[in-house]
Formats: sequence, structure tokens, C-alpha cells
Amino acid sequence: MAGLWFEEFEVGRVFAHEIRRTVTEADNIWFSAMTYNPAQIHIDYDYAANTEFGKPLVNSIFTLGLVIGLSIQDTTLGTTVANLGMTDTTFPKPVFAGDTIRSETTIVALRSSKSRPGQGILTMEHVGLNQRDEVVCKTVRNALMMKRPA
Repeated sequence: MAGLWFEEFEVGRVFAHEIRRTVTEADNIWFSAMTYNPAQIHIDYDYAANTEFGKPLVNSIFTLGLVIGLSIQDTTLGTTVANLGMTDTTFPKPVFAGDTIRSETTIVALRSSKSRPGQGILTMEHVGLNQRDEVVCKTVRNALMMKRPA
């Protein structure tokens, strides 16, 4: 198990996740198809060529999932009970096929669960950056985490 127990997190700790991933055209097309998102800006190259971007945008929900996914190995792999929600999610810059995304996570808050004594709530801010160090995604995520077994 690579993830950390609830007690191992500290407010203010920053994780610069080592794993990066280049987004492909296939990622965008498949993700849009699997989620039934027919928006032309994601899947129609001719349409997208005539927009301000000049090419298809990567589906922002794919970007969100990738930014969080890149953080899992260092933080919550095997120790998460459940995601409780995300807030303050923004996409300041677009992502295009060929962009390489990396993720950074800052621990924002910790509190023991009132209803689940062996668990706690972890609040993290995830930031996704492209190969030019431009922020492409930011989100605050709450996760229900396991405490270290007694």
C-alpha cells in the first residue's frame, strides 16, 4: 500500500507528484464517448478549427480526473474509504492533446470523523499543471480516510 494513513498527513504539506502523463487524442475522444458528451468542441476537429482555440479541447472532466489520479499513489492509494466531494474546481487554461500534465497536492485540513471513530476527513487542494507550468485545473477535495489500525 502506497497511501498514507489519516494520521500521517500534516496541514500544509505539499506533494509534488512524480508521475506525469501526456494526454492523447484518443484519451479525449474515448472519454467523451464513454461519458456521452457529444460537445463539438471536444470531438469535431472541423468545428474546433473554427473556434478561438483552433483545435479540440480536452474534456475538462477528464482533466480533473487525471489531476486527481496522478496524486493517488503518493497520498490515498489503499487508505481512502470514499471521496466526499470536490469544491472550488476551476480550469484556468485549456488542455489539448499532446499536453503533459503533472499534479501537486497541498493538505488543507484534517479532522477526525464524528460518526466513524476509525476514520478521518482529509481536505486537499489538487493543482494540475501543463508542460509550461500553467495551471490547467484546481480543485479542493474531501476524502474519508482510514486511520492506522490499532
